[in-house]
Amino acid sequence: MAQALFFSLELSLSASSTFSICSSTPHFLSKNSTFNHLTLSFKPLKPPKHLHFHLKPISSHSNRWSLRGTTALVTGGTRGIGRAIVEELVGFGAKVHTCSRNETELSECLENWVGSGFEVTGSVCDVSVRAQRERLIGTLSSLFDNKLDILINNVGTNIRKPMVDFTAEELSTLLATNFESVFHLCQLAYPLLKASGAGRVVFTSSVSGFVSLKNMSVQGSTKGAINQLTRNLACEWAKDNIRCNAIAPWYIKTSMVEQVLSNKEYLEEVYSRTPLRRLGDPTEVSSLVAFLCLPASSYITGQIICVDGGMSVNGFYPRHD
Repeated sequence: MAQALFFSLELSLSASSTFSICSSTPHFLSKNSTFNHLTLSFKPLKPPKHLHFHLKPISSHSNRWSLRGTTALVTGGTRGIGRAIVEELVGFGAKVHTCSRNETELSECLENWVGSGFEVTGSVCDVSVRAQRERLIGTLSSLFDNKLDILINNVGTNIRKPMVDFTAEELSTLLATNFESVFHLCQLAYPLLKASGAGRVVFTSSVSGFVSLKNMSVQGSTKGAINQLTRNLACEWAKDNIRCNAIAPWYIKTSMVEQVLSNKEYLEEVYSRTPLRRLGDPTEVSSLVAFLCLPASSYITGQIICVDGGMSVNGFYPRHD
């Protein structure tokens, strides 16, 4: 007849104690039909040496939602989304430097900002030109003592035409302005962002980097490249506590889209593909950019967030009654 198993458990409260399980070995496990004594010992495991939990004190509400004491560069900050971003960041307490190709436009904006008490400086720069990008970062380094908390890569342009009709010059223009400038500025700004201890980079992408849009093959390709750069830098620069995210707008009410949307039939088509049935406002984009720069978003990196009234997720949905 098979022997019943007998277990005894010895438990000590000392830190170095062992747990012992003793059993009479069943007959079918013993070759000579005698009973063997089996002892299993378990010692408390220590956490792996490489595992560390850094618990930060909970910051106050006002600190999580403030950019006071931070510095920022916003490219193309004199009109549209760029201007809204400048004013949004300043509103949260940041010191902002911006740039524009248009000296007159820049001077007018700076005059208005300074008159409103905003801490904004600016310089003339065509970010599609390598030498001017280098000069811009040199200016920034002197202005902000070799540190930069926030980099907003906002400049972008578009040429709307079928892909087969693009000239080599037009292709070079889009690549230089939309992607090469962004890539190079990140390289140049990296030491400054690292020195800040908590750098933040936000790229202006587009829904054209996600979905197909008429006459947007080249522009969409540059935005798709920005999306992938965002994801890769988020991982590559995480060791330096630099976060990288991107925003991807649909049609926003700016001077850049005025001519396109002046066609009422085309505008109705845009509304029909947008669940919220309206265009976006620049401040609806700038508020997201500011959030991605705030301490409140400190665990968000590598994300491309659409600001599009639902356009990018709209499969087929009938018009509202």
